[in-house]
Amino acid sequence: MQQQISVITLGIADLARSRRFYVEGFGWKPVFENPEIVFYQMNGLMLGTWLGKALAEDMQREAMRSGGFALAHNVPSREAVQPLLDRLAQFGGKMLRPGDAPPHGGFRGYIADPDDHAWEIAWNPAWPISPEGYVSWGT
Repeated sequence: MQQQISVITLGIADLARSRRFYVEGFGWKPVFENPEIVFYQMNGLMLGTWLGKALAEDMQREAMRSGGFALAHNVPSREAVQPLLDRLAQFGGKMLRPGDAPPHGGFRGYIADPDDHAWEIAWNPAWPISPEGYVSWGT
C-alpha cells in the first residue's frame, strides 16, 4: 500500500475567522468552500478546515471542540474503502463509521487508530490520485 496522507482536516470553531487567517494571512486560495468547510490545495495533499460540530457528526463522534482533526487516506476506488477499514480494524483500529456515501458525494468511512486519532478512508471521484499518490482538486 502507498504511504500517503491525502487530506488533513482541522476542526474549527468559526469558518469566517479561519478563512481569513488562511486566505488573508497566508495568502492561500481555496479550491472549494461551502458553509461548513474550506479546502486548500497543498503540495501533494489537501488541507480542509471544517466546522468542528460538522466534522464530529461526519465521524459519528461526540461533539468536537475546535482543535479536533481527522487525517485522510484516499483510495482509487469506492470498492477499496470498506476492505481497508476492515483491515485496519483487524490490526487494532476502532471502527467509527463504516463506509457509506455522504451527501456531498464519494464514499467514506472513519476508523480510529489505537490512540484514538481519527482516519477517514475515502474515495472521491473529483480527486484523482497520481501514480505517485498525489491527490489534486478535480484535475
